[in-house]
Amino acid sequence: MNNIQEIKPLLKANNSPKVVITTHHKPDADALGSSLGLHHYLEKIGIKAQVITPTDYGDFLKWMPGEGDVINFEEKEDLSSQLVNEADFVFCLDFNALKRINRLGAIVKNSRAVKILIDHHLEPEGFETYRLWTTKASSTCELIFWFIELMGDVHLIDEAVASCLYAGIMTDTASFKHGSTTATTHRVAAMLLEKGAKSNRIFEAIYDNYSESRTRFIGFCLSEKLQILPEYKTALIVVSAEELKRFKIITGDSEGLVNYGLSITGIKLSVLIVDRTVARKMSFRSKDTFPANEFARKHFNGGGHFNAAGGESQEAIEELELRFKTAIKDYKQYLN
Repeated sequence: MNNIQEIKPLLKANNSPKVVITTHHKPDADALGSSLGLHHYLEKIGIKAQVITPTDYGDFLKWMPGEGDVINFEEKEDLSSQLVNEADFVFCLDFNALKRINRLGAIVKNSRAVKILIDHHLEPEGFETYRLWTTKASSTCELIFWFIELMGDVHLIDEAVASCLYAGIMTDTASFKHGSTTATTHRVAAMLLEKGAKSNRIFEAIYDNYSESRTRFIGFCLSEKLQILPEYKTALIVVSAEELKRFKIITGDSEGLVNYGLSITGIKLSVLIVDRTVARKMSFRSKDTFPANEFARKHFNGGGHFNAAGGESQEAIEELELRFKTAIKDYKQYLN
């Protein structure tokens, strides 16, 4: 916990502290949900806070209460920099290293603000002053609930806070099916439902709200791009920049694509490689004992959770695909 309880008197010692909340680039539901959930809670105790994301995010997250006030750093660099430089507190949510917030990282590092890390990823690099961190939490949204509980303010959770936090817990547990889902996770989710979160509406807003082009893109990937490497019990999808353009793919449209491979009987590892032009992005999802985070960190400049990780490369996509198929040979024991 690293004395996270000390935050409450620090926050309330200042009549009007300047607070910034930020999260990792290309935020998912856990990243944006934890940021907005914390934002709404701080407002409840009389503290105004500004959420700043390093990049844009998918349209399927724009239903979240308060989303319209989020600042995208890439669109408003000067304003974002000013807010961080003037902040008394910067909450860093759902990331363990400043490189995960791109160019915003150096600004946060140099800020005079007290930095509070709330995260559940492995190996935080230690840039923060205070932390609420454990890999045993299902999500950062679950940790935000714990934070509110530590502050003694669970009674202040309303529908806006509950909806944002429930969305992150639901998605980071893949609708409560991942091994990170605990009895505590279910208890927290139940309390959020009691506070006003509508599970069916949140599910529909996130999973039943895609464009026709995105749906056709998913079908194309499963029909034409899916490779099965039976010797390694691995599913692989490689998507080129031209294919992204052909289907008019925007931020968020490839969300969840990597999970389809794991639904195939016998598959232990699913991998997605996407050519984002400026870099090739990789997603890894695994079952059982395959260390996705170790594999990503060792071979592809990445990291993450044991069974869910990411990486990136500047190589041509054909070279990266070949290197992956070579690297996976050393992990055959984990996959069999």
